Amino acid sequence: MKKSRFSDSQILSILKQAENGVPVPELCREHGMSSASFYKWRAKFGGMDASMMARLKELEDENRRLKKMYAEERLKADILKEAIGKKVVKPSRRREMAQKAVNEKRVSIRLACWMFSISETCYRYQPKLSSENAEIADWLIRLTHNQRNWGFGLCFLHLRNVKGFAWNHKRVYRIYRELELNLRIKPKKRLVREKPEPLAVPEMINDSWSMDFMHDQLNDGRSYRLLNVIDDFNREGLGIEVDFSLPAERVIRSLEQIIEWRGKPRSIRCDNGPEYISGKLAAWAEQREIKLAFIQPGKPQQNAYIERYNRTVRYDWLAQYLFDSTEEVQDYATRWLWHYNHERPNMGLGGITPQQKLAMLA
Repeated sequence: MKKSRFSDSQILSILKQAENGVPVPELCREHGMSSASFYKWRAKFGGMDASMMARLKELEDENRRLKKMYAEERLKADILKEAIGKKVVKPSRRREMAQKAVNEKRVSIRLACWMFSISETCYRYQPKLSSENAEIADWLIRLTHNQRNWGFGLCFLHLRNVKGFAWNHKRVYRIYRELELNLRIKPKKRLVREKPEPLAVPEMINDSWSMDFMHDQLNDGRSYRLLNVIDDFNREGLGIEVDFSLPAERVIRSLEQIIEWRGKPRSIRCDNGPEYISGKLAAWAEQREIKLAFIQPGKPQQNAYIERYNRTVRYDWLAQYLFDSTEEVQDYATRWLWHYNHERPNMGLGGITPQQKLAMLA
C-alpha cells in the first residue's frame, strides 16, 4: 500500500481548517495537494480525532493481514489437496511437488518448502551427473548379459573384489535399479526336517573334498552325466568330468588326475550312490589312505558344499545352453571352471573368489 506524504496530524489540521471556513481551493494551493485527496480525506476521516484515526488505520492493517493469511491458507489447502492422492515420501518427490506449486500456483519458495517439509537447499539442489555413472552402467549391463543369473550382490562383489573398483554399493545399486536389472525372487518353501549332523568346516586345503553327480541332456535328447569335485575349504572347483557313463573306474581315474597336481585329500565327502559304495572305490581309497565320508541317507544338506556348487553349475551355464556332444560340454565346463575359480565372487567366502581365498592362506 502506498504511504501518504501527509501525517495523521497534518490531515486532521487541514480538515479542521476547512471546517472553520477556509476555502478548499486555497487549502489545496497552500499544501500542494489535489482537491480529490481533500474530499477523500473528508469522506474517510471527517469528524474523527487523532486517536480514532490511528485506531482506524490499525484496523485496516489488521484486516489486510487477515485477508493475506486467509488467501495463503486457502492456497495451501488447494495445493495439499492436490498432493494427497500422490506419494510424497521421498525428498525428490516432495521437491518436484514444491517446484510444481511455485511454477503453477505462483506461491513463494519459502511457502512451498514449508508445505512439503523440505529445506530451501533441497529445493534448489541440482544433481551433478558423473561420467563414472555411465561406466558403472556399462559394467552392470555387460555382467548381467554374460551372467544372466547374477543378482546385484554378485555383480557388486565382482566389481569391488575382482576388478578392484572402489564404487560405493549404494551408488551401484541405484544405477542397477534405474536400469531395471533386478531379478525376480522366488519365495522358498521351508520344510520341517529332522536336525542332521552338523556340517564339518575344513581349516586347510585338501582337508576335505566333496564330489557329486549331475545329469542333463544333449540337443538330440541323449542323457549325459557330470562328475563335480570341489575342495570344501575354499570352494574351489577341482574338476568336471563329462561322459555318457561314469562308473567307479572313471571316478577313480578322475580323482587320480586331480591328485597329481593338487595333492591328496584327507577325506572325500559323497552320497550313497552305487559308484561311491563300490568295492573298487573303497579299495582305492584304502590304498591311498583317504577316508570316504558318506552322508546319512536322505540328508543331502550334509553334502551342502557340493550341492550349492551344483546349483551354480546348473544356473550359470548348464541350464542356459544346448550342446550337441559331450566333447562340447567338456570344453565349455573346463573354460567355465577357470572363470568360477578366478573371477566369480563366492558368497560363502565373504564375496571373494576361491583363488583369492587360497592367496590369503598363502
